[in-house]
Amino acid sequence: MSAAKSVLQAPGLVRRLANFVYEGVLLFGIAVVTALIFSPLVQQRHALTHRNELMALIGLVFAIYFIYFWTRSGQTLAMKTWHLRVVDLQGRGLSLMRAAARFALAWAWFLPGLMIAYSLEAHEAEASDRLYTIFGCLIANVAGYALLSRLLPGRQFLHDVICGTCIVSQVPIKRSTA
Repeated sequence: MSAAKSVLQAPGLVRRLANFVYEGVLLFGIAVVTALIFSPLVQQRHALTHRNELMALIGLVFAIYFIYFWTRSGQTLAMKTWHLRVVDLQGRGLSLMRAAARFALAWAWFLPGLMIAYSLEAHEAEASDRLYTIFGCLIANVAGYALLSRLLPGRQFLHDVICGTCIVSQVPIKRSTA
């Protein structure tokens, strides 16, 4: 195995999934702040009014968050914590188009599971059954998608293989205290 190939090997799956969970916590905070700014601006008095506009805005804010950090340093806030970085196959930073494509294709973590839940008509079920069906489909989708990386080149996720990107370890540089 060449030195360049070993450098671009994916970190362990558990570490990448821990980053995934931490990213979710950060995104929850970003969504809440976005909603707190949006609601007074549109004078939202009920949670269901302007719901579609709010969801679209949150999606746009998420896209800006990821694309900005991936093109700037290759690391989101969670990726900095877990010492991970996204690069292209030559180890360079991502272009705007590649980062946007990666963001769009990364929805494969969730969309197939949501589509299966919808096809099972989970949205029409009783509240408790709906919750179990939707979360069950999402968890199965995420687990399957994560395990698929074991079969793909470099043990990367499917959206990284398609986009020509990869997640690598980014060990912080230790500074001398001289």
